[in-house]
Amino acid sequence: MIALDLGLGAIEQDFWRVVFLMTRIGAALLAAPIFGAASVPMTVRVCVTGALAIFVAVWLPAVTPPEALFSAAGLLAVAGEVAVGLTLGFVLQIAFAAPVIAAEVIGGAMGMSMAMAADPNGGGQTTAFGQYFTIVLILIFLALGAHLHWIALLVESYRAFPPGQTWLGGDGFAQVASFAGAMFETAVRIALPVTLVLLLVQMLTGVLSRSAPSLNLFALGLPAGVLAGIAALIIAAPMIYEQFGDIAEMALGQTERVLVQ
Repeated sequence: MIALDLGLGAIEQDFWRVVFLMTRIGAALLAAPIFGAASVPMTVRVCVTGALAIFVAVWLPAVTPPEALFSAAGLLAVAGEVAVGLTLGFVLQIAFAAPVIAAEVIGGAMGMSMAMAADPNGGGQTTAFGQYFTIVLILIFLALGAHLHWIALLVESYRAFPPGQTWLGGDGFAQVASFAGAMFETAVRIALPVTLVLLLVQMLTGVLSRSAPSLNLFALGLPAGVLAGIAALIIAAPMIYEQFGDIAEMALGQTERVLVQ
């Protein structure tokens, strides 16, 4: 079946089947923001991927790998599995990018762009507000049980896209692209209340500087902007957290639409 015979009979066939199932699951977990974070050890990722693959092998016995996995058709099937997994994980990645974009806008308006912190998801640098928003979104995402729903959709993808029929086509990629536009809109809605308050503070600071030129604009404007931004974040926190819950629901809904397109 696989063109490699280790002399173990049925156990060998089940092993290669689990390895084939790990391809899509591993690609999805690698692209997802929570499971594929740089802070998650590679050993943990492999163990979780293998455990999920074993469960899928038991739950969906009809899902079988190609007859010759190391042939041209078999490698093409593996590439299709990777494409589906990366797409499902990338949908979550887009959803988690919205708060980071909003935090960049808020931090820039407050003058806090220089406050950078390590990003455990991407391994790069992000603003302090971006780190805070990401942690809050992860907590809300886990509290809603959205991670379990996403894993269920990942398993359901084997029914929607059986091995050998895993190319999404133009409609699937169009769904992902449209979701990216919706996330930019969500990022604007998250940042809008705070940026409006900061705009009013900056206008007031400009009026004061024109009225009293002896005032130091930078010594007055930066502390006022930071304090006003923090106060606006505290006041707008319930609305921002509600937006985070909507982001989780939108990500799951978009994943379902990718599977049924």
